[in-house]
Amino acid sequence: MSELIADLFVSVDGHARGERSPGYFGFGGPGLDRWVQAQSERPQRHIMGRKTYAALAGLPEELRDEGWHGMAATPTTVFSRTLQDASWPYTTISDDLVGTVRRLKAEDSALRTIGSLSVVRQLLHAGLVDRLRLMVFPLIIGATGQEPAFARLPDVALDLVGQSVIDGRIVVLEYRPSGEPPYAG
Repeated sequence: MSELIADLFVSVDGHARGERSPGYFGFGGPGLDRWVQAQSERPQRHIMGRKTYAALAGLPEELRDEGWHGMAATPTTVFSRTLQDASWPYTTISDDLVGTVRRLKAEDSALRTIGSLSVVRQLLHAGLVDRLRLMVFPLIIGATGQEPAFARLPDVALDLVGQSVIDGRIVVLEYRPSGEPPYAG
């Protein structure tokens, strides 16, 4: 059975993006570039929503680096009720997120979400996430923060299974969902 890793990039206060924040919240660096490249080189199928796919597929040619080309060549399933065509090779489109991910998990291929906050929320809700990997960027965006990453999710206990620091400032926290929190019982 495959493992599904859900990657989320968040601010310290848990926002997935800010009103004016650029990619990586403006905290790109050599260590982060290496981390992203290493994750992209692993054999896996990407899981993403329409908005993330459209943003990545629509990137101007001058911004398409080696990492972008590797991502575009990776098997990907895009979840959408409106998208008709995908320009990337090896890309399929589905409108049944939970059913399709359950089927993919039964196969022997690692799965990883790319962005797609609504997809991650639905997968967490359905209990299909095996590992939640948070990239915590060193800023608070309370005034301009958008998309609180964990809004409208049920309470879930997490076991810490890994942690690291990238570029001396970005904290990577890896958790495994472990059921209801202690106070729920």
